[in-house]
Amino acid sequence: MGNLRSRLVGLPRRKKRFLQVVTDIVLVWVALWLAFVVRLGFDDLNNPFVVHLWLFLCAPVIAIPLFINFGMYRAVMRYFGSDALIAIVKAVSLSSLVLALVVYLYSNHQTVVPRSVVFNYWWLSMVILGGLRLAMRQYFLGDWFAAAQHVPFTNRDDGLPKVVIYGAGAAGNQLVAALRIGRLMRPVAFIDDDSTIADRVISGLQVYKPKHIQRMINETGAEQLLLAIPSSTRARRREILGYLEGYPLHVRSVPGFMDLASGRVKVDDIQEVDIADLLGRDPVPAQDELLERCIKNRVVLVTGAGGSIGSELCRQILTLEPTHLLLFDHAEYNLYCILSELEQRIQLEALGVNLLPILGSVRQQDQLLEVMKTWSVDTVYHAAAYKHVPMVEHNIAEGILNNVIGTLNTAQAALQAGVENFVLISTDKAVRPTNVMGSTKRLAELVLQGLSRELAPVLFGDSSNVSRVNKTRFTMVRFGNVLGSSGSVIPLFHKQIQAGGPLTVTHPKITRYFMTIPEAAQLVIQAGSMGQGGDVFVLDMGEPVRIVELAEKMVHLSGLSIRSDKNPHGDILINFSGLRPGEKLYEELLIGDSVAATRHPMIMSATEEFISWELLKVKLQNLLAAVDDGNYVLVRQLLKGAVSGYSPEGEIVDWMHTQTSRGLSDP
Repeated sequence: MGNLRSRLVGLPRRKKRFLQVVTDIVLVWVALWLAFVVRLGFDDLNNPFVVHLWLFLCAPVIAIPLFINFGMYRAVMRYFGSDALIAIVKAVSLSSLVLALVVYLYSNHQTVVPRSVVFNYWWLSMVILGGLRLAMRQYFLGDWFAAAQHVPFTNRDDGLPKVVIYGAGAAGNQLVAALRIGRLMRPVAFIDDDSTIADRVISGLQVYKPKHIQRMINETGAEQLLLAIPSSTRARRREILGYLEGYPLHVRSVPGFMDLASGRVKVDDIQEVDIADLLGRDPVPAQDELLERCIKNRVVLVTGAGGSIGSELCRQILTLEPTHLLLFDHAEYNLYCILSELEQRIQLEALGVNLLPILGSVRQQDQLLEVMKTWSVDTVYHAAAYKHVPMVEHNIAEGILNNVIGTLNTAQAALQAGVENFVLISTDKAVRPTNVMGSTKRLAELVLQGLSRELAPVLFGDSSNVSRVNKTRFTMVRFGNVLGSSGSVIPLFHKQIQAGGPLTVTHPKITRYFMTIPEAAQLVIQAGSMGQGGDVFVLDMGEPVRIVELAEKMVHLSGLSIRSDKNPHGDILINFSGLRPGEKLYEELLIGDSVAATRHPMIMSATEEFISWELLKVKLQNLLAAVDDGNYVLVRQLLKGAVSGYSPEGEIVDWMHTQTSRGLSDP
């Protein structure tokens, strides 16, 4: 049977159509003969092929051209659906009417044909033609009883993972059809909140209420659950996921409504549960005016364009119609990846944006200035930074040179080039930092705050002492962790779960703020359009999340259990490794208590203390001198003197410093 099916599927298209036409001619004759049988019965029936031969010759001559015209031979049998059934109804009905007209005209001269025969021929043709096509669809799918879950003697174990679909709507039914065609999973049931369809059968699957999930598992043996609710709110998805945690089901989902509508993904593109659904916060709609103010019909430069935040900024900026988008990054591969992605979008969506990839470092102020002047840059989004806390803690000099001096160079180049808008991507770790990364980001904020308060500053490192007219509006946007960014804990947890554990969490009480990358990038763009200069904007990150609870939820939604003293036979163990160098239990978004609302409900404006530009230049000079000398004890003291609230924990852990102090720097 399998070989025959493969041979039929592999036939050329012309031969397939020929077989269908020949089969339909035979079926039309069978339907017409049965029409006489239904009308006259077997006892009074003379052979209709002899008595009404003319009628049997006319029927296919009338029907087949109409079948062709209505596209009955264009439908692919494996994907035969309701549209093809409607075409059959139309074609058979019209052919029956034409045949009735022929019978009426011809019966005046020959043997009379009972009028009910035409009616019988009509409904029999629809049943036979449509029924055979539905049967052949199941045959080509390789599963005669895929939709016969409750038919006696048809249940069998085919070795496929058994899945239940949460959501019996359009997306759920499309998913069932896709799974049956793909034959990678076997759908066994629906779960739906709608009580009106509870205990009904849809697409051959019984619909269960959420409160009957355990009964469903016992009856069907379901191992996985697929969320097919793409249009639901994130808050509703969080509620559902919280309820599902108590069951031994691996929970996954189909893509969101906007991804489906845009065509980027299909309904059968199954993915792990979006961790953003566990946060349960629905994004606030963007304000178009704020999005477009610094971008539309302007030249925009993004530093760190290949990073997680920088690349998402580029994606969103692209749709806001800048004339030029300059992608600036020192990592060749990252720059190539985002460039290729954006070029494809420009081609697909016919966008009139000129993309310019530029390899370079924010440590080279001359290159930055040349780029900004050459292309007359209007807006800069400065996302280039080292953000991994332990990594920067072990490489203090590089963190200072990239995060502080890199920001200083980019800001001074923007001021010299007359850039109108400059937006710094900052972090919640800049608030009362316990690590070098946070202190360098706060120092970067102080650089912008100092510059923004000078109408004509003398730039750092300018030996000529020439004052520069400041026409640049500097703003800073501070937010917490973004889901899925480089160094994020979420991808790490996914890998550890797939490997069978253990999950590594630094401390049982550690908490973090989380936000999705697209949401953060969108808010950064809007925040950058507000303020007068020197403003520190803080994004509303919602409630902080305990990392250990996040880890537990991810384990449970993978259909696994936590191994602990209370459950020694659990699947995944959670290990607490201790706080890493520079890491603290919780993060803050504000240094002081002075915060004001803005026109956007998720963006706040913070009033932070600052250092005058002249004093800050002295502190920067001393800091650079200490870095050049490799005096990291002095570096730490200078950072403490410049950054309010900086209280490092533990010893200096810079690798260069520790190696030198042990006398290992020389071969």
